[in-house]
Amino acid sequence: MKSYSLIQRHSTTMNRTKAFRILFILFIFTTILWGQNSAPKPNGKTAVTIKSDTVPAIKERYPVAPFQDTLFFIHNKIGSFSPEKRAKAIAERIQQIYSNPLFEADSLKIVPADITLDIVYKDAFIIMSITTQDAKFVGEDSQFLAKQNKAIIAKAILKEKENNAPVKWMKRIALELLFIGCIALLLFGINVIFRKFKYFLIRNEEKFFKGILIKNLHILSPANQLYFTLRIIGIIRTIVFIFIIYLSLPLLFSVFPSTVGYTTTLIHWIMKPAKFALVSFIDFLPNLFSIIVIVVLFRYALKIIKYFVDEIQKENININGFYSDWAKPTYNIVKVLLYAFMLVIVFPYLPGSNSPIFKGVTVFVGVLFSIGSSNAIANMVAGLVITYMRPFKTGDFIKIGEVSGEVTEKTALVVRLRTPKMEDITIPNATVLSSSSINFSANTRSNTNGLVIHSTVTIGYDVPWREVHKVLIEAANRTDLIEKEPKPFVLQTSLDDFYVSYEINAFTKEATKQPVIYSNLHQNIQDCFNEAGIEIMSPHYKALRDGNHTTIPDSYLSS
Repeated sequence: MKSYSLIQRHSTTMNRTKAFRILFILFIFTTILWGQNSAPKPNGKTAVTIKSDTVPAIKERYPVAPFQDTLFFIHNKIGSFSPEKRAKAIAERIQQIYSNPLFEADSLKIVPADITLDIVYKDAFIIMSITTQDAKFVGEDSQFLAKQNKAIIAKAILKEKENNAPVKWMKRIALELLFIGCIALLLFGINVIFRKFKYFLIRNEEKFFKGILIKNLHILSPANQLYFTLRIIGIIRTIVFIFIIYLSLPLLFSVFPSTVGYTTTLIHWIMKPAKFALVSFIDFLPNLFSIIVIVVLFRYALKIIKYFVDEIQKENININGFYSDWAKPTYNIVKVLLYAFMLVIVFPYLPGSNSPIFKGVTVFVGVLFSIGSSNAIANMVAGLVITYMRPFKTGDFIKIGEVSGEVTEKTALVVRLRTPKMEDITIPNATVLSSSSINFSANTRSNTNGLVIHSTVTIGYDVPWREVHKVLIEAANRTDLIEKEPKPFVLQTSLDDFYVSYEINAFTKEATKQPVIYSNLHQNIQDCFNEAGIEIMSPHYKALRDGNHTTIPDSYLSS
């Protein structure tokens, strides 16, 4: 806990340093923007069209904007000067006058020329010329338009000089620093709140964090749950910091007149997607309610079906020809089909369902699924067929091909067997369906006699068959896990040239313990035949020996 606290304090210090760095960069960035935009720049070409009441034709107009804001428009040409060139030249001349530190507004005068009225500075520098065509276009006389433009130019130059005065500049920097200090204080306070909340969770770890347990499965330990919670809190804190800094940018940009335009842009970046999201959500509400109603109806339909499935599985409801172990797989099939049908109904109500991108992604996913899951689908279909064929159940001792073992698991894709050697073997359902299977446990669960185990011995013709039968039955009765009723019996399966084949048959209810039963049975057969003085051997070997020795152990002969 101490080491974790040290790490938290170190990270808090680093976060605080990063926050101050960000604010300092914001201040430098804002100052640079103000410096770049405070100097007058010629405005680029901007062309719009208007329709005048006095001039019926639609003409292009070009703004005169020496200080970013448009002062007035130029509509007509003079001689070879197009309206665009005139607007650009006028803006450049106004900027030249603004650069004069001794500018006096009274030095602007209107001087009549041959066919124009000129606005000049100190009787020498012509700023612009106004023609009767210019006045006619705006519906005024030339003298009025000249006085109006002269007043606009003088006011714009004085305002720009006032905005860029050193005193104003210092006030704006001070205000900028004040805003940055307030933002830094706000970020510091939020960081303190998050840090204290983290320490509170760490101190009360045992109280609030018990881990996540789902059906006896530990998804998250208490320590991991605390770790992920702290990580999520850290992410939320970062998002809050970014949101506050972004919202503070319009405030910082509003201090300098040259950066005020960025304020509107930044707010527009937030408001436009927010408005779009809100309008889209409101438009989606009717479809959302339709989707909710459809989902609720299907959920209750599944609950009703689940009730009958549980009753069938408990055998409280009996349906002729429908087994209880079919209930759960049938319910799973019906559930998948209902969910698929629900998705088909809901799909048109989803936002963007008609967009080409949405359709393209859907088709692409479908193609990938169909190409990559052919074997899986084959195994799923085979598993479904096996379920309704009912060849075996979990816990049965079966044989599939050359593999024998107890069924430990049946899934939609595979069957798992555990052999007597404790080997777990996985067999795909498609292989199970295409192979023959033997179920040794099918008749051991009900009231039937059980599984018949059998073993064959060959005895010569010199031994009476009734005595052999008696010995084999005695060996079967001595064997554990063999049923006393029905009684064991012997079948003579063949009469060969030199010997008779005797098959002992006995019943057992323990199909999964066949290897042990067969081993005990064979031991008892040896003991019983040795006790009876009967040799278990082929007459071929008996004809080759000298007759002085037998296959019966000496311990039995001496007795």
